[in-house]
Amino acid sequence: MPRMGQWIRGIGRGAASSLRWVWHGGGARTPWIRRVLAVLFVFALPLPVLLLLVFRFVPIPGTPQMLIDLVTLQPVQYSWRSYDEISPALPRAVIGAEDQDFCSHNGFDWKDIDKAIAEHKRHPGKPLRGASTISQQTARTLFLVSNRSWIRKGLEAYLTVMIEALWPKKRILTAYLNLVDWGHGNYGAEAASQAYFHKSASALNRAEAARLAAVLPNPDHWRADHPGRYVAGRSVHLRGQELSVVDNGLDWCVK
Repeated sequence: MPRMGQWIRGIGRGAASSLRWVWHGGGARTPWIRRVLAVLFVFALPLPVLLLLVFRFVPIPGTPQMLIDLVTLQPVQYSWRSYDEISPALPRAVIGAEDQDFCSHNGFDWKDIDKAIAEHKRHPGKPLRGASTISQQTARTLFLVSNRSWIRKGLEAYLTVMIEALWPKKRILTAYLNLVDWGHGNYGAEAASQAYFHKSASALNRAEAARLAAVLPNPDHWRADHPGRYVAGRSVHLRGQELSVVDNGLDWCVK
């Protein structure tokens, strides 16, 4: 046992010495590049892993976009709800609308990605159509902000791999339903249900769940409570998609 204690203390001293070298260097100059790389490493690997391990079990307090809204004095309504506190019609409608292969893929829908690339090749003047899965959207919402860049897409892919590795599908969908922006400062199912239908997310019926799913592509422009022609028509379609999710067992991973 004394040898074991000496060995552990030796490792601790070695780690402390390495950290001092990384942060302070060995010369008179401050190693700024080394410090920046060390900070980037912490944010790129250990910190996201630690947060994902913690948030697998505890409610997520917020997202970077919510923080930006608060700092810029924008309204933010947010209340975490467990999966069992949300009407089952809503996750089924969201899977039908956003990601019908959610239970079977590992974070990326390669078929949809290939379709988006082929469509972009046929019409190069149009922006590349999004093919993000629920897992990708959850990773992006939890850690990133909604600017468009190749760097953000790379980070999103990296975070998606981690979230799929560290969380079960049910936790991914629960986080998505709680963190997604449903427009006008309403984040998550509970805030959206209260704002648009004046009821808890647990009391949503199929028609209301379909409306919420229908406005997800553009929630600040479309209204779930006063749907226009497009949202009304899409809501009817999504009610059919919800039945398809049930009939074909597309939500098996969250039951």
